[in-house]
Amino acid sequence: MARDQARPIIKLRSTAGTGYTYVTRKNRRNTPDRLVLRKYDPKVRRHVEFREDR
Repeated sequence: MARDQARPIIKLRSTAGTGYTYVTRKNRRNTPDRLVLRKYDPKVRRHVEFREDR
């Protein structure tokens, strides 16, 4: 389907080294680069950067 090509499922992995991940979708047309978001990591109990993992 066209849905899978425009918005692929990606994993966001914590940069704190805990191995914690979030799973989300992103729009390839608007953000062709790797996504970096600041989200909560419950293992270190604080907000850290999560980077797109392929």
